[in-house]
Amino acid sequence: MPDSRLIVALDFPDALTGLTFARSLGPRVSFFKIGLEMLTGGGLALADELKQQQGKRIFLDLKLFDIPNTVRQAVRGLARYNVDFLTVHGDPYVVEAAREGVEGTDTRILGVAVMTSLDRADLDAAMIVPGDVAEITLERAARAFAAGAHGVIVSPHEAAAIRGLPEAEGRLIVTPGVRPEGSPAHDQKRVMTPSDAIAAGADHIVVGRPIRTAPDPRATAEAILSSLP
Repeated sequence: MPDSRLIVALDFPDALTGLTFARSLGPRVSFFKIGLEMLTGGGLALADELKQQQGKRIFLDLKLFDIPNTVRQAVRGLARYNVDFLTVHGDPYVVEAAREGVEGTDTRILGVAVMTSLDRADLDAAMIVPGDVAEITLERAARAFAAGAHGVIVSPHEAAAIRGLPEAEGRLIVTPGVRPEGSPAHDQKRVMTPSDAIAAGADHIVVGRPIRTAPDPRATAEAILSSLP
């Protein structure tokens, strides 16, 4: 059975390129992320193709953030595509509305605690409360869980602490900011290797550029899967 702990990000400008790349990775890769970049290039059609025709799992990473009614209705429409994961910002009122939107479906809502591309300077620029980034992430994750999130998106550096929260029992931890040993961090500021992220408590890791830009993407994806504990 394919190991669904690895989620490969399909960050391409159009669905055809994304589909071709997904197929090239072979049967061991069973879970794909489609984000905003792909959404405008046929991302929902790609999600439907991979899910319904290829039997893959789909993580729709849109990080929705709006008033509750808008979030609720948008999520309700997106859930019709039968995606497995859908992200919203981890603010409690957003999470609550999103949970209402997926009621009666199998789509799981993941709340984004603090994006892994941000550090304390970025939070200061956005006028976010003072304090340690890890502590803020932990508190936002706890509040997202309390609001009904099926899981959270966090840096692997916070995964172990969040896994220890009473509210995290039975919930998902998904970690972007994962880079194989020797890979550049790019715009991620809080990174960890795939095996370390899983060992820290992540249920799923998201990897994009290190696979997409590798000389042999399939071999790179398979090496990551083989490295997981």
